[in-house]
Amino acid sequence: MGRIIGIDLGTTNSAVAVWNRDAPQLIPNRQGGRLTPSVVSFDESGPTHVGDVARREAVAHASSTIHSAKRFIGRSFDMVTADREDMPYEVVPGEYREARFLVEGQRWSPEQVAAAVLREIKEAAEAFLGEPVDGAVITTPAHFNDAQRAATREAGRLAGLDVRRILNEPTAAALAYGRDKMLEVEKIVVVYDFGGGTFDVSVLSVGEDIIQVIATAGDAHLGGDMIDTRLCDWLLAEFQARAGFPADQDAATLQRLRDAAEAAKIGLSTQETVEIEIPFPNEDNPSRLNLSLTRADFERMMGDLVDRTLVCCGRALSDAGKLPSEIDQIVLAGGSTRIPLVRQKVAEHFGKSPLHSVDPDVVVAMGAAVQAGIIAGDLRGVILVDVTSLSLGIEIHDGRRSVVIPRNTAIPTSETSRFATSYDDQTMVEFHVVQGEAERAENNATLGRFQLDGLRPAPAATSPIEVTFAIDIDGMVIVSAHDLASGREHNVTISVDPTIGRQKSSTPATPSSAATEAAPVSNEGLNLLPAVAATLDEANELLAIAGPKMSRVDRASLMKNVSHLRGLAASNAPAEETERSRAALAKVCVRVKTVKPARPRD
Repeated sequence: MGRIIGIDLGTTNSAVAVWNRDAPQLIPNRQGGRLTPSVVSFDESGPTHVGDVARREAVAHASSTIHSAKRFIGRSFDMVTADREDMPYEVVPGEYREARFLVEGQRWSPEQVAAAVLREIKEAAEAFLGEPVDGAVITTPAHFNDAQRAATREAGRLAGLDVRRILNEPTAAALAYGRDKMLEVEKIVVVYDFGGGTFDVSVLSVGEDIIQVIATAGDAHLGGDMIDTRLCDWLLAEFQARAGFPADQDAATLQRLRDAAEAAKIGLSTQETVEIEIPFPNEDNPSRLNLSLTRADFERMMGDLVDRTLVCCGRALSDAGKLPSEIDQIVLAGGSTRIPLVRQKVAEHFGKSPLHSVDPDVVVAMGAAVQAGIIAGDLRGVILVDVTSLSLGIEIHDGRRSVVIPRNTAIPTSETSRFATSYDDQTMVEFHVVQGEAERAENNATLGRFQLDGLRPAPAATSPIEVTFAIDIDGMVIVSAHDLASGREHNVTISVDPTIGRQKSSTPATPSSAATEAAPVSNEGLNLLPAVAATLDEANELLAIAGPKMSRVDRASLMKNVSHLRGLAASNAPAEETERSRAALAKVCVRVKTVKPARPRD
């Protein structure tokens, strides 16, 4: 078996690290740099260069050099209107209206571009370590939906990697921060992750060998790229105001402006004023654009974007039931957190300065390496409990979304809700599975559609159908539907499906009056073996009666094992795997029952 590495697959830059004996170690790229630009240049045959070399080619070959592919991964063409307008390359619809990049007459998927970056990282890691690499932990934004996570996993597969875990970026940052603080008193930590294309914030509890995500929030269209776009728009307005410059610019000119904007943004993190000089070689007008930009003007341009991140922070705190004053530490992740205004506003919002001892550019990769060490068995004693960042549900007959698993539910988990037919003598129901927070199903991300047929004819709303959602530790979703009257059952593993969006829901289900949205899982709804049901009942009784008296380690261990066994049962996993999970849960139950709670000190 080869080594397992941790990869932060970023919008702007990517980084990789490995667990080395007792600490994560950053792996340099083949040019010796800490960060690899997530940029790929193409010709008619495919990718030609990746990383620093591709980035240098961007001006001369702007229309055939792809950057920020992460903004398109796992998304349809109709979902990326705003994103594609910012790019110097062409984004087109694929056969099923999925987002594709048109380069030299060929269509390339975001997964293929991401795979080229991952392959470069894999080869650099193998050269550095002197041994094969075949496994990886790859991070994604916490708010990525199931399709985006599945697409990221597919990119890893295309790169020749066995993706052992998809890990939320803020959770990875917390792992890097908290791995050596396990013996300290429990702390409530906020991870503020302002990257190149997205923003995430998570509230976590760190201590006593447990890192537990309490709540997470984010914005899929908020990152350093948007700050660059603001600066580009300002530069373009100044550019077009000069006499002799045409209003419409080609891709190469726009790329020069974007490069200058990014350089100015970086410069203003350490300087009060930057000088911007952009050459525009042209036989008819060999001119240069020379401008000065102050930090104060720059902050006025992008201040509202920082304010939007604070709105997300407020939502995460509200979901976690915490006040800013209850936060013990703030960990920054993502290159955009180097901007002084960002650090200033974060400090003002939480009433304390963020931690400065963690490198925001590489903290996510370092945390991914910690998780890789746990998976490889090189690091023991750390329990990680993550959450699902988006609600999961079913479209019902009036077009609304009925939630089955609400956001910020600890994973792995499974939940069951009861639905019913919509009209008399209905023999088939189509389920439209959605992910998101919008009340109307059509305004959420579609994860998939599947049918349950062969229902017995009966009056409307009298045929109960139980739908179970199971989410694994990667945030991937399995859905099963069980008609209680006929015994008919259908299971589906949600994955990237290019036909999604072309299908129409014919007969959505209706929630039964006996069920509630996000109803707790019922053991009988899972068709469990008696031994499995008995063990789950025992664990649930322990949690209900003794839960408040347990240590955080025991409580989290019990919850994690219960969720894992429920997920296996809901997905009809092999009997051997289910029995191993049941035995593990039974062992935890025995241990928890024999541990006496510590007596309070006088």
